[in-house]
Amino acid sequence: MVFLHGGGVSGWMWDKQIQHFTHYHCLVPDLPEQGMSNDGTNFSIETSAAKLIELIQEKANGKQVIVIGFSLGAQVTIQMVSMEPELIDYAMINSALVKPMLWMKKWISPSIKLTFPLIKNQSFSRIQARTLYIGKDNFEIYYKETCQMKSDTLIRILEENMSFEIPDHFHKARAQMLVTVGEKEKAVMKKSAIDIVKRNPNCIGMIIPNIGHGLSLANPAFFNQIIEDWIAEGRIPKEGKLIDRSY
Repeated sequence: MVFLHGGGVSGWMWDKQIQHFTHYHCLVPDLPEQGMSNDGTNFSIETSAAKLIELIQEKANGKQVIVIGFSLGAQVTIQMVSMEPELIDYAMINSALVKPMLWMKKWISPSIKLTFPLIKNQSFSRIQARTLYIGKDNFEIYYKETCQMKSDTLIRILEENMSFEIPDHFHKARAQMLVTVGEKEKAVMKKSAIDIVKRNPNCIGMIIPNIGHGLSLANPAFFNQIIEDWIAEGRIPKEGKLIDRSY
């Protein structure tokens, strides 16, 4: 079971999942330029996917492969199943943006350079942390990693995130895929979830009620139960609203 974190956080966001899924061999890598990753590789979604494919091929040894991706990590997951359609058995794609926001991309660099000093302001970081459901237990590591991030890295991550679209070969992916999005997320995120579901018949889509961007941190027990029920029984919770392919 491979867990891929979102942008602005790292592998620690999955602590509650690692504590729960002790019956799996869990891998929790930090994406390039984030967390404890320091091999000199510049972040990109495609490069990250290629490196993770190599890691899985090295470690799997014929075992069932499950990938759980959140936000930026969910985009990497989509890239992985598109590059190696038969490698992954199950993939949970949680809050993935796949509708490029190119009109915003040109403003990323100048706006980050202007506002970057705010990132090291603890009060500002606490506000950002709340939007991601990062609690007191994880705030210090979140703030530390935020302060360590270079502006060029943040610009790269945001440009990759806002430029990403569903790869051409995604429809060939053989994995069983659960696509989730929070009811309180932005409209573009919900539209992205619909697009993903429509592009591969192996996808089941679900809107999670009363949640924004970050279900695994906001309600880890519920998140874990969703994964357990889906993998074991192909069942999704009655609280979830199925995404209709005909949208």
